[in-house]
Order: sequence, then structure tokens, then C-alpha cells
Amino acid sequence: MANTFKSYTKASIGTVTQDVYTVPGATTATVIGFCVSNRTGSSVTADVQIDKADVSADDVYIVKGILIPDGSLYDFNAGNKIVLQTGDKIQVTSSTASSVDVIVSVLEQT
Repeated sequence: MANTFKSYTKASIGTVTQDVYTVPGATTATVIGFCVSNRTGSSVTADVQIDKADVSADDVYIVKGILIPDGSLYDFNAGNKIVLQTGDKIQVTSSTASSVDVIVSVLEQT
């Protein structure tokens, strides 16, 4: 089993839900870092959710409507880990167009 540390970024996320990370085939991923930054001059709110590949009824929010002040960053993981399976997705939506940047750090196991 190979272990690989990777990071994924998505810039200027707005009011349309964006896939930030999708677990590749035959892979289990452990999210070890997850930050959302506000790139605007005003406060925004953000939603972060897990879209489970196997059962849509099990999709859950990590946070919903979290306030991110102008020019600030929010660390969603803060030392916690989230385990994802093949095909699972992390999705982000903001209250304002082109307003947040995201970085996700994962340990992928194949």
C-alpha cells in the first residue's frame, strides 16, 4: 500500500457548488488539512460538504453558513481527520461570487 501526501487547490469559488477534491479510484484518502480563505473586502459565508459516492442520502455538511471575515482564513480541520473513500467529494459554496479560495491536504492510500 503506497502512501502519498498531496494538496489540491481551487480559487475564486462563488455561489455555485464546486468540487474541490474527489478521491481517485482504488484509493482511500485522509483529509489532514482544509482551509478556506476570503479573498474579498467583505465578510462571506461558506458551506463545506462531503458528497458520498455510494449513497446520496449520506451527504453531510462539515460546516454550513460559516462566517469568514474579509481577508481571513478558516481552518476547518484544526487537527481532526476525515477519512474518505473512492469517489467521495469535498464540495464548497460561498455566499458571494468569486470570493473564496480553498486548499485541501490529504494522505492518499492506494
